[in-house]
Amino acid sequence: MKQVTASMAGTVWNIAVSEGDQVTAGQSVVVLESMKMEIPIEAETAGKVEEIKVAVGDFVNEGDVLVTLA
Repeated sequence: MKQVTASMAGTVWNIAVSEGDQVTAGQSVVVLESMKMEIPIEAETAGKVEEIKVAVGDFVNEGDVLVTLA
């Protein structure tokens, strides 16, 4: 199982995928808002979205798991 983690602390502004979606390496899966900037978080590898671990409005810290890929 692969994990997509937050690269910085921020608030989940948008979730660009749904469970069951196929994603490619480099595809944006979650957008974080930090200091009035939108930061896209991209999948490092291709895979199928197994679980979305956050919701819009959640605050996350650097390293928190956002999405798991199978």
